[in-house]
Amino acid sequence: MTKQALQDLGDHLSAALGGDVERFEIVRGEAVLWVPAAAIVKAMTFLRDHEKCLFKMLIDVCGVDYPDRTARFEVVYNLLSLKHNVRLRVKVAAAEDQPVPSIAGVYSTAGWFEREAWDLYGIYFADHPDLRRILTDYGFEGHPLRKDFPLTGYVEVRYDIEQKRVVYEPVNLRQEFRTFDFVSPWEGMLRPLPGDEKAEKKP
Repeated sequence: MTKQALQDLGDHLSAALGGDVERFEIVRGEAVLWVPAAAIVKAMTFLRDHEKCLFKMLIDVCGVDYPDRTARFEVVYNLLSLKHNVRLRVKVAAAEDQPVPSIAGVYSTAGWFEREAWDLYGIYFADHPDLRRILTDYGFEGHPLRKDFPLTGYVEVRYDIEQKRVVYEPVNLRQEFRTFDFVSPWEGMLRPLPGDEKAEKKP
């Protein structure tokens, strides 16, 4: 869609949802709608059912962690309207202890996505039909995608096929091959690359 068409969509959503829209913006050619957590179910139902929207597909729900912010988390919902051939990103800001209403009743696929966000970020979705961990081990403590999650000090539970039993081992996430020198590949490359000999050397 053109930028004007996206802006028209934003104007329509702002007028229809009124105070349930915090702001609408176009970021890198994509429409982003900010909604307060309390209004997410109402907004998603409108976006799914209204004839000018018809966002029938929930592509993904994910979390973003900003530890320095008061509202630490952002919950990001990616929607697609096949009828109007447009994508929309809906964002909700939430504090660490603030529950976000579940939209599993609006989009059934949200159930698994919300479980993943709960497991990895600790974002609590109120009224979720089955909010429990989905990726981490039994008895795991903490939420591994938080920025302040330590790389060591946790225990991994797994089944050892040789010992024929469940074993508990300390988790140690190695970062041997990661170097954070913040230098771009072009500045950090000291040796000549193959083909450089063909380049003209400046006098």
